[in-house]
Amino acid sequence: MKIKDLKYLMAYLLPASALAGLAWQGIWSWATVVLAFAIIPLAEMMLPQSASNIPAASETQRSHLRWFDWLLYLNAPLLFGVVGWYLYIVANQSLDVSELLGLTFSTGLIVGANGINVAHELGHRSSRGEQILSKIMLLPALYQHFFIEHNRGHHKNVGTDQDPASARLGENVYAFWWRSVTQSWRNAWSLERERLKKAGKNEWSWTNEMLRFCVSQVLWLAGIAVILSWKGLAGALAVGIIGFLLLETINYIEHYGLRRRLSASGHPEPVSPVHSWNSDHELGRIFLYELTRHSDHHYKSTRKYQILRHMDESPQLPLGYPGSMLLSLVPPAWFAVMNPRVHAAQNSLHQA
Repeated sequence: MKIKDLKYLMAYLLPASALAGLAWQGIWSWATVVLAFAIIPLAEMMLPQSASNIPAASETQRSHLRWFDWLLYLNAPLLFGVVGWYLYIVANQSLDVSELLGLTFSTGLIVGANGINVAHELGHRSSRGEQILSKIMLLPALYQHFFIEHNRGHHKNVGTDQDPASARLGENVYAFWWRSVTQSWRNAWSLERERLKKAGKNEWSWTNEMLRFCVSQVLWLAGIAVILSWKGLAGALAVGIIGFLLLETINYIEHYGLRRRLSASGHPEPVSPVHSWNSDHELGRIFLYELTRHSDHHYKSTRKYQILRHMDESPQLPLGYPGSMLLSLVPPAWFAVMNPRVHAAQNSLHQA
């Protein structure tokens, strides 16, 4: 491990800010929101981007360094610690409206960034233990079906109308939320039904992972309701929704308007680096464990985050991921900035 690899410790500033908000409340209740959507975007506008890649010769060694894996694993206790403390406070303390909203949005961001995002990375690993941890970390977001639909659906159908997580040109983020959330759920059921049919197993049995996910999520919410009353249940639902809408907003900006060409037979072309929006803004790369180098992730989904590469042919976002997410929430501004870039990226692809 090199000294520069310590930069990923900065990712822990997000859960640290949430813990500070839970401890001190008041104006600190909004600490994670301010860090994620004010400090980081502003800093990324001023700091230089980095398109450098690690030497190919050192990729194998770097890929096997356990340091990078433990950085991911430690997010699990932080995730459940933040969520558990938040739920306890909501159920047992009297908060003013600003504190309640601040703590709820801050905790929801942790559910998305340190929960779903890390679970996404672990879900692509071949280790059974890491895959189990991935599913566990998706629980507070009530989004365990993501493990099925993302790995077996999204990566196959990305950049086509068959993929609910690939935003269409001119589609606003709010319409996308509804379409992606509902269709991803249905797709996960279909994928699991197809898997069980091929294996000759009963769809309505415990071997159906979607049934297990439904049961685990109901038990999660029921346990919270029993222990922490309706207030805890409302808080769990709120942070779960915020967490998965954070994910869906990232999905929106990652593939907005980019489409794979269809062959004469109707089959889409192979996935290439031109089918994902990327950002080389350094802070977003660190806080999201290199999720912003999304083209290389789709090129080879088993590549660990610490060796993902900048690819010259991939289209680049004008802002980092946090700034782009904010921009997407104002559809006219998003369309004005991004639609010309989509057309330029598609024209470049057709001329290639």
